[in-house]
Parts: sequence; C-alpha cells; structure tokens
Amino acid sequence: MSLLDIAPIIEQMLLVSENVSDLNFSSGQKPQVEINGVLYPASPIGLGKLSAFQTEMIAMSLLRDNPDAANQLFKYRTADLSYALPGKCRFRVNIFQQRNSYSIVMRVIPHEIPTFDGLRLPPQLADIANIRNGIVLLTGPTGSGKTSTLAAIIDRINETKAYHIVTIEDPIEFLHNHKKSTINQREVGSDTKDFASALRAALRQAPKVILVGEMRDLETAEIALEAAETGHLVLSTLHTIDASKTIDRIVGLYPKNEERIIRTRLAQTFRYIVSQRLIPTADGRGRIAAVEIMKSNPRTREYIEKGETEGKSLLDAIRDGEIDGMQDFDSVIRDMINAKKITMDDGLSFATNQNNLLLQLKGLSSTEDYANAGRVTAMPKPMIPPPPVDNPDSVLNMME
Repeated sequence: MSLLDIAPIIEQMLLVSENVSDLNFSSGQKPQVEINGVLYPASPIGLGKLSAFQTEMIAMSLLRDNPDAANQLFKYRTADLSYALPGKCRFRVNIFQQRNSYSIVMRVIPHEIPTFDGLRLPPQLADIANIRNGIVLLTGPTGSGKTSTLAAIIDRINETKAYHIVTIEDPIEFLHNHKKSTINQREVGSDTKDFASALRAALRQAPKVILVGEMRDLETAEIALEAAETGHLVLSTLHTIDASKTIDRIVGLYPKNEERIIRTRLAQTFRYIVSQRLIPTADGRGRIAAVEIMKSNPRTREYIEKGETEGKSLLDAIRDGEIDGMQDFDSVIRDMINAKKITMDDGLSFATNQNNLLLQLKGLSSTEDYANAGRVTAMPKPMIPPPPVDNPDSVLNMME
C-alpha cells in the first residue's frame, strides 16, 4: 500500500485504543500512538521503523490538497493544517523538519462536540454562556484540553442563545453546526491571513461572541481587548499555567510604560480565567481535568489593577472566592485524591504547591492511610495488544 494513501494507516492506528490522543510519525521510529500521555509503538499495515523517505511521503500525503500549508512548510520548515477522516474524526496536524527529515504529529479531534458532562467540567463554567461582554481566557500547557473546553462553551452558547458567533482558528478543529445561533468559522491560512486581521474584520461582522484560537502577540491581544471593551464576548486561549502567569503574559506583551493602563483595562474587561491540567485517572483508563477558576470580583480586579503583593495574590483571592464559584488547583487535586479519582503521586506531581498539599493531606487522613494513599489507588497501565506475529503485512499487527 502506498504511503500516499494515509487514511488506512491512520484508521488502523486509531483502533489500538479508544483513548488515542495523538499520532506520531518520526524517522527512525515506528509509528506511535499516544494514550493517556504515554507513547506506544504501532505497526499499522506492517510498517516498521520509518525512514526519512517514508515520513516525507506521509507529509506529502497530508499536504496533497493543501497548497497553502505546503508553501508554509517550504518557507518556514513547519506547517499547521487540519485533516479529516470523513464521518469519523478530524486532526490538528503539525509537520516540521528536524535533522533533514520530516516529523508529523496529529492531534485527534473527536467528531462529536464535547459536552460539559462528558468532559466532567465544573458546572459553574456553564455561566460563561450567559456573559454578554468581556474576555474569558482558557489557559494551560499544550494538550491540557483547552480547545475541548472552549468547544463545549461555544456549543452551550449555540444551544441557548440566538447570537452570531465568529471563530478564528489555526486550524479549525471542532466543526460546529448552526443551532439557535449562527456560527461562522474562519481558518488562518485558508480563510484569513492571520489572527489579528481576522479579529479586526470580525468587529465589522456584527458578532456577539468572538473566539480567537490563541492570543499570540501584542496586536491580537490589543484588538481582543478593544472588542471586549466595545461590548463583545471574546473567548481565547494562552499557554500559561495559572491566572497569575496569564496576567503577567498579557501585561508583558506591552511596553513597560503602558503597564498601569493595560492592568486597568484587563481588570475591567476580564470575566473568567480558567486554567486546566490533565491528570491520569487512578484506574489508568484515561485522564481527568483539574480546573482552576478565577472569576471577576472586586478583589481579583483590584489585584490585577494594582499588582500582586505579599498576602494579596490572585491565588489568595481564588482560595477565598469559593462562594463566587472560584476554585484553586491544589484544593481540586486534594479532593480528587481523597475521592480516589487520582493517585497521590500523580496529584502531587501536578500540584501548584506540593508541600502545602502534603500538609493538607496529612491532616485529612491517618498516618497509615497517608502512607498508602499513592499505592492503594494505583492501577496498571492501559492494556496494550500482544506483539505482532511473523506476517509483516497483516493489518492485525498493531502493536509491539
């Protein structure tokens, strides 16, 4: 089978597990699937270790109907694009050059729009659908579920509000159908030049809600702020680990002499900063999102505007803001450990302050329970299919 026909290879790799999140093709390695954050080798249609020629053929197959992405790869040695298996799922694809060969990473995007219940998100996040203006930011490292959470929020707005929604994405991931709202989705590269120009144009398209895939630069951040200040609800993402770092990142985009002004504008326009970390579940069968929520209230607005000081940090405001629907990472992780949803070892590795969390856990359990907590809930890794038999052409030879 030709590597220019990539669809059968992808289909076979997806059969390995229901929890495949990424496909990875690199020279010198077998094709790999990522399951719950761990890479496993696969052998779809008998493929062994890939050569540089084979990874180039896979890249060309993905780029075949996308001349813009092909040109991007030629100019910048990296390209972002989307790829679809009709009726099954879509992928966010990155192709990049390394050591004179190509590598490909494909993030699986489910065909169905995720729901709040399916993602096990805090119910108070549904209130975002009722906000009329301002900025809502989803933050976290790559692969922490930001895009899925944003898709669930957009879908909730789509179901409950008769709005015009414009999304600007690179690339488009979840495909939304018109429900009560009208949704127009624009892809950077094919539908628009870049985030900033699309966002500027969106202000003339009469949307109530604007989704910006990522606030990457000063120009995009400035136009997003202007949109929020002029009555739009702006949803976007940042690769930051918590609320405090998110504010620092946005303020840091601006010249130092504008810090006071930008802090005032941010304090007035932000509505939610939601940060996520995906933690392996105790049964080893998946991952669960630990979600930190910071909401706009007089205290958080004051700390953003005036800056954080000793005893007046955004984390302090979040911890004291439970009545307003706020929650901090360590409290969420503590509750997950106590409910045996995650192991202690995993919980501590994702905690903001491991020492403080350890002290809390010591106070909530006996010495014996505390010592055993990490082991009691630990479960085996996901089961991997048996090694391949001697026939290298068998499509059943999925894993080593």
